[in-house]
Amino acid sequence: MIEVKNLTKSFDGRTVLDNIDATFYTGKTNLIIGQSGSGKTVLMKSLVGLLRPEEGSILFDGRDLLGMSPNEVKSLRKEIGMLFQGSALFDSETVLGNVMFPLRMFTDQTAAQMKERAMFCLERVNLKGAENKYPAEISGGMQKRVAIARAIALNPKYLFCDEPNSGLDPKTSILIDELLSDITHEYNITTVINTHDMNSVLGIGENIIFIRKGHREWVGDMSQIYTTENKALNEFVFATRLFQEVHDYIVKNGRTERQ
Repeated sequence: MIEVKNLTKSFDGRTVLDNIDATFYTGKTNLIIGQSGSGKTVLMKSLVGLLRPEEGSILFDGRDLLGMSPNEVKSLRKEIGMLFQGSALFDSETVLGNVMFPLRMFTDQTAAQMKERAMFCLERVNLKGAENKYPAEISGGMQKRVAIARAIALNPKYLFCDEPNSGLDPKTSILIDELLSDITHEYNITTVINTHDMNSVLGIGENIIFIRKGHREWVGDMSQIYTTENKALNEFVFATRLFQEVHDYIVKNGRTERQ
């Protein structure tokens, strides 16, 4: 579990996160949502230690990230998996090499042990047989699955995903959502997902935190979204989802003859 308490972060005198409280639960898909500029990306970067807030605490199972020494932070990062928005695979490495990368960086395993673990992770994301291909030789959806395999290679306690469905078609996005959900429950991971995808929110959102203008505006799950009386959340979720449904309809059926 990750607990955020009274978190405040500013840039050039402008407050981006204002006294944020939030809890991200173990074994659940925890989603951060909000409009561009709402502060959700700053919150995510603060959680993984890329930004340092001026006030507050970030507790990883009771351990305060902001009070850790450099060595303690390094040790904590071995427990963290990261799935980046653009997959961030190494073009010069094979699929297998990409998944083995964190094992080479953070473990003393033998080459055989690293390969065995990497192959297990690739099989878990249904990519057995693709290990000798390069990123340019596989689809965007497969690249995301490679990135997920790499993110879980160290058997992390915490998994952070930044816009995991960015650039993917709706069908592939659903597959990635289901994979992240399955892995979260199977390995009892604290998974935190930063997303704009309302299909993800309404499909796998077990714990949803809505950030608006630097404040925590609403907390709930995917079923509670349908009955919330929070006007800002309703406008954000359903306007976005309606746009997505119209877009998907046009892609599926083509443009109408009447322009």
